[in-house]
Amino acid sequence: MPEPSTLPGYLLRNANDPTFSGQPAIREKNYGIWETYDWHTYEKNTREFALGLACLGFQRDDKLSVLGNNRPRLYWAQIAAMCLGGQSVPVYQDAIASELSFVLSHSEAKVIVAEDQEQVDKILSIREQLPDLKWLIYDYDRGLGGYEVDIVKSFKEVQALGRDYGGEHPNYFEDEVAKCGSDDIALIAYTSGTTGQPKGVMLSHENLIETTRIFIENEDIRPTDNFLAYLPMAWVGDTLYSNCLSFIVGCACNCPESPESFRRDGRELGPTGMLAAPRAWEGILTSIQVRAEDSSPLKRAVFNYFCDVAEAVEQSKLEGKPVPLSLNLKHKIGEFMVYGPVRDQLGLRRARWCYTGGAPLGPDTFRFFRGFGINLKQVYGMTESSGLVSLQTSDTANPDTVGEPCPGIDVSIAKEQSEVLIRSKGVFKGYYKEDEKTREAIDAQGWFHTGDAGMIDERGHLVIVDRAKDVGKLSDGTVFAPQFVELKLKFSPYINEAVAFGDGKPFVSTMIAIDLDAVGKWAEKRQLPYTNYMDLAQKSETRALVAEEIRQINLALPEVQRIKRFLLLTKDLDADDNEVTRTRKLRRAFVTEKYAPVLNAFYGGEATVDLKLDVTFEDGSRSQIDSHLIIEEAA
Repeated sequence: MPEPSTLPGYLLRNANDPTFSGQPAIREKNYGIWETYDWHTYEKNTREFALGLACLGFQRDDKLSVLGNNRPRLYWAQIAAMCLGGQSVPVYQDAIASELSFVLSHSEAKVIVAEDQEQVDKILSIREQLPDLKWLIYDYDRGLGGYEVDIVKSFKEVQALGRDYGGEHPNYFEDEVAKCGSDDIALIAYTSGTTGQPKGVMLSHENLIETTRIFIENEDIRPTDNFLAYLPMAWVGDTLYSNCLSFIVGCACNCPESPESFRRDGRELGPTGMLAAPRAWEGILTSIQVRAEDSSPLKRAVFNYFCDVAEAVEQSKLEGKPVPLSLNLKHKIGEFMVYGPVRDQLGLRRARWCYTGGAPLGPDTFRFFRGFGINLKQVYGMTESSGLVSLQTSDTANPDTVGEPCPGIDVSIAKEQSEVLIRSKGVFKGYYKEDEKTREAIDAQGWFHTGDAGMIDERGHLVIVDRAKDVGKLSDGTVFAPQFVELKLKFSPYINEAVAFGDGKPFVSTMIAIDLDAVGKWAEKRQLPYTNYMDLAQKSETRALVAEEIRQINLALPEVQRIKRFLLLTKDLDADDNEVTRTRKLRRAFVTEKYAPVLNAFYGGEATVDLKLDVTFEDGSRSQIDSHLIIEEAA
């Protein structure tokens, strides 16, 4: 029997094939209890919802958007739209109303499936800006009983309509699925918008399926695997590594109770593989470091000792040298005393592989996790390549590369700015309603221009330096990649975000946003009172703490790239303020313009700088904060 060519085709295969039908397809945790749906139940729920959509007038090429945390019904809704020849347009659940307005109006979303009352209220507040919206469907009904809005329906209501519609049109669902082709657009995934408004990336069934198959051919994936579905549904990584992987292999996705509980739920589940953005790995590392700092002197000494052992072992492996017998023995003792218990706490004892992707991860953070026995590897991709270009094998994992380009994916390095070019079956069909930008991104030979600067090393591994437009030079001609410095800084548990400057300047300077939890616990242990983020960041003791961190980091940097001046921001960089994207990528051009007075002060020799900053709240309202920032000289 030939392999299906569409995601709905795989759904029908899994529901009807005895090998898959009764196997777990997706789980969700509610009120502390895991509920499991097998492939037969998955297909039944999707079928009923798709037929309900058809009853409500949903047609081929219509757009359905989902808004909320990872829930089975939101996944069913996406596939249901594809079954009818429509497209899924997932959006970020923490996006403010103005962001939602752009994406939903630009994509012409006809149906929105929202998780709960909070998300329903967001949509209703911008309803007048969404002329194409016909139906707003909700999952959880808490707080929604009194709503008398003509477009609002519950998920169960739509499924009930679908059961009746299916009785009247017995072959409608199968007929619509049969009409779907591999070249049909399945998903419109909007980019994070680091340089302006997000663009709608059109991905076909073939794009997603062929890219997933490439990943399966290069990694150990089994039908019995369990993966946590906790990544934002709007990120292509969730579609590829949750939805598509589950459909094609037949393994199970597991939705945690909430984004905040995913670590606890992960400990219960014990996932066999995991993908996380660098910010998540940095957050996990910070929590480990803070807990170690809060422990007794003896435990802290043992932890630090075996951290050094793990780093030495990992460094020997990276250099291709044999691990000395004495060091190997210490590492085995560390496995019993430190590494194994830490993996247990993280829920990664059963994980055969873990990946970091979406942005660069600092080499120190990378080595830390590998030294602790977590098979962390780098994967490189972007929305326009369906989420995959290259990945590392378990025996070639290295913080300095993103692995070899996968077979079936061609990579070339352009002469100008060393830009990485990609050509594969996973390259997108174009930007939705942006023909000119599509022509700029994909040239006549079919090469997609990524905008990343990189090179191929002597082993054939791809090395990503930075965004091509962000790589500059210091005034003495030294090449300056700000991301390199920023990643070094973010290894510190006390630093949450960093922005490095230096292009065209005589030295490197940085703005730093502290990690409130880590610095807050540090302050509490020293009985240092503070009221809020601004107060804590402005204290001289906090500046001294960060200055010492920078001094240590400077020792590991080339002399010309060492940080000379820094200041602590009085607020964290925020997606609501357009300073970072929803995936925590820095909007560098915007930040540089917004904080221009800081740049002038850094390189004008000033000791202080006054800032008046706009702050956006979750409801879209704005306010201003006045800050008097002190510039420090770094050792």
